[in-house]
Amino acid sequence: MKWEAKIIKYKGDTRIAVSFEKKATLIERIKQVEGSRWSQSLRLWHLPDTIDNRIRFQIETPVNNTLSEEKIEQITKFCQWLLSKRYSPSTIKTYSEALRSFLLFFDEKPVSEITNEDVVLYNNNYILKHNLSASYQNQIVNAIKLYFKTIKEVKIDIDKIHRPKRPKLLPNVLSKEEVKLILGAHSNIKHKTMLSLIYSCGLRRSELLHLKPTDIDSKRGIVIIRQSKGRKDRIVPLSPKILDMLRDYYGCCKPKTWLFEGQIPGELYSEKSLQSVLKQALEKVKVIKPVSLHWLRHSYATHLLESGTDLRYIQELLGHNSSKTTEIYTHVSTKSLQQIRSPFDDL
Repeated sequence: MKWEAKIIKYKGDTRIAVSFEKKATLIERIKQVEGSRWSQSLRLWHLPDTIDNRIRFQIETPVNNTLSEEKIEQITKFCQWLLSKRYSPSTIKTYSEALRSFLLFFDEKPVSEITNEDVVLYNNNYILKHNLSASYQNQIVNAIKLYFKTIKEVKIDIDKIHRPKRPKLLPNVLSKEEVKLILGAHSNIKHKTMLSLIYSCGLRRSELLHLKPTDIDSKRGIVIIRQSKGRKDRIVPLSPKILDMLRDYYGCCKPKTWLFEGQIPGELYSEKSLQSVLKQALEKVKVIKPVSLHWLRHSYATHLLESGTDLRYIQELLGHNSSKTTEIYTHVSTKSLQQIRSPFDDL
């Protein structure tokens, strides 16, 4: 594969831009790289700026982008500790990369000499300076706090490390009419069933993709969601309507290992392909809102609330640890708002 690769700034993030001859085989290969995206405006593919990707595409890594042996050893120990606590691979990767970024900023300072003032300095001179998101900053703080809990003889006081104040954003919700349009857009039974199951059960994307045929318990009328976020199992009601759809789908496609599989039997259906299924549905029904798969989950929760379902049950169905997370849907439910008469109507 012949390519040209360079470092670019894309929407405030540092990315690796990759250009190559337009061939289907090459496009499929670049799609396999985690986090790869196509930019229509730049007419090129771009990837996360990671050490692995720099090595893969032969981009020279700056000298100051290397850690001391002491810090490499510390990160390795931290990963081993996370592994022993049974953190998920994705969490271990996120936390180790976040910690690496922090320690790299103080490349000439021993870990034992890092203080709370250094955390403030890092936030101001790196995160804010590069206009990085509050969620990224929160990941860094989580990693720092967890890491410094695992080592001794340090100057830092972890109880005084504060997380950034998060913006209070309302979840994006579709009307029932919009949901019906989107779910009815596909004639392909597999695509229709996937989107319908996300909405009918309030599933996260990864939860849908990791379902197995045995997780559909038709006799009890439930779907079993295993080891989802926070390594928790939960059950949700199975709609009779979606059960009929699942039976039609199963009879047609006969999945082997996963409920929804890729082109190769037994292969997990990809997240990118699922996103593409939604994108195609939106194009067919001419919905111009920037709808994501998570909007269907938000809509499920909001529509349950508007139909009178108790907030405590919705919390269980969504798998939320805290009721405060579920309470956000009370701010987008229109059931009570529709009963309020505007004084403008009396003028």
